Amino acid sequence: MWGSIVSDDPREWYYCTKHHLVEGREGCKASDRLGPYRTREDAERALELAAERTKAWDEDPDWNDDVDDSDGDAITDTGA
Repeated sequence: MWGSIVSDDPREWYYCTKHHLVEGREGCKASDRLGPYRTREDAERALELAAERTKAWDEDPDWNDDVDDSDGDAITDTGA
């Protein structure tokens, strides 16, 4: 289905990482896609959006609170 856009729901768009194309619901297998996205434009920006989200998560202290920055070793929570 390369390059075709077929979907029962026009609000669902995916980005195929194998073919670098935007697809509707009926497209490549799920392991080769990012999404769903609400708009075609968001699906076209899938790699950019993923990079932005990854950067935000990497900088989020809630996701990085188990590392002691002084030596890089994980801190064990003793529950005390």
